[in-house]
Amino acid sequence: MKIAIFCGASLGNHPIYAEKSMELADWMAAEQHDLVFGGGKVGLMGAMANRMIAQGRVTIGVIPTFLQEREIAHPGLTDLIVVEDMHQRKAKMMDLAQVFIALPGGSGTLEEISEVISWARVGQNDGPCILYNINGYYEPLKEMFDQMVGQGFLSQDDRDKVLFSDDLGEIAQFIQTYQAPAIRRY
Repeated sequence: MKIAIFCGASLGNHPIYAEKSMELADWMAAEQHDLVFGGGKVGLMGAMANRMIAQGRVTIGVIPTFLQEREIAHPGLTDLIVVEDMHQRKAKMMDLAQVFIALPGGSGTLEEISEVISWARVGQNDGPCILYNINGYYEPLKEMFDQMVGQGFLSQDDRDKVLFSDDLGEIAQFIQTYQAPAIRRY
């Protein structure tokens, strides 16, 4: 299975982010999963790719031309797909992967996983969406999703289709038992 990882081009301010990302990469490799990611050699992106490469797994990077030109593309990937822009990057990553996991990151990471979650609600993505909640990083967003339910903007069923967790056993179970949301009707 191919898992798309959305994550920061930074390592963050605490070593736990890289440590837990390496645990995720080790789990992916042990389970024979491959990596689809943003194609960069920096931050958590580069760390995940390096760990997967070291374990002999397929690594597919999808990078827009303007980032490749800044010389941040990872040179050791199985495949580097160059696209024109960020919109094409997300679409290609969604096309290639069956599961979507966001590690801690900035506004770009949040935007990417939000779009994948949104596309699931309208029937354009049938893969599980997971926010790898390292060190409670995504707790405020988890509370926001619960607020959406409480205020009537998100159904509980759709909320239950998004996992916030840093437990690899729980993540594996969520992936195995995942049922895509019913296409939303108005």
